[in-house]
Amino acid sequence: MTAMDWQRAGKYFLLADMFKGLSLGLRYFFAPKMTVNYPHEKGHLSPRFRGEHALRRYPNGEERCIACKLCEAICPAQAITIDAEPRQDGSRRTTRYDIDMTKCIYCGFCQEACPVDAIVEGPNFEFATETREELYYDKTKLLENGDRWEAEIARNLELDAPYR
Repeated sequence: MTAMDWQRAGKYFLLADMFKGLSLGLRYFFAPKMTVNYPHEKGHLSPRFRGEHALRRYPNGEERCIACKLCEAICPAQAITIDAEPRQDGSRRTTRYDIDMTKCIYCGFCQEACPVDAIVEGPNFEFATETREELYYDKTKLLENGDRWEAEIARNLELDAPYR
């Protein structure tokens, strides 16, 4: 036997690999934990996070969507349906704005295509439902989401503006 074989046999006999693994396990056992106690603690969300959809309004309360239908055209999942009619003042607004969230793939193309930042994907990722029908969002549900999350959506869009 060579010296290298004796050295290897000594390691096996003294269980060096086992003690090395045990010391590694104990090091991580006493180290600070990297996980969070979710739902009580939540991690940081990027300003570019894509969660639940929302329709935004202007500060005067008027809805932003001008019914250009770019979001409907660019949606790869064909999850958006828009109907529009001209108003008496000559402008267009949507009469129907539906998103089928069961089809949506959260790609963000609708948000990128919108020229007036009307449709956005907000910061809410906790929108579980009990029935499938609750995932069919109509215009009123989308506007309610926009009203609920407007402050955070505006902040995220402002933080994301240098990268657009």
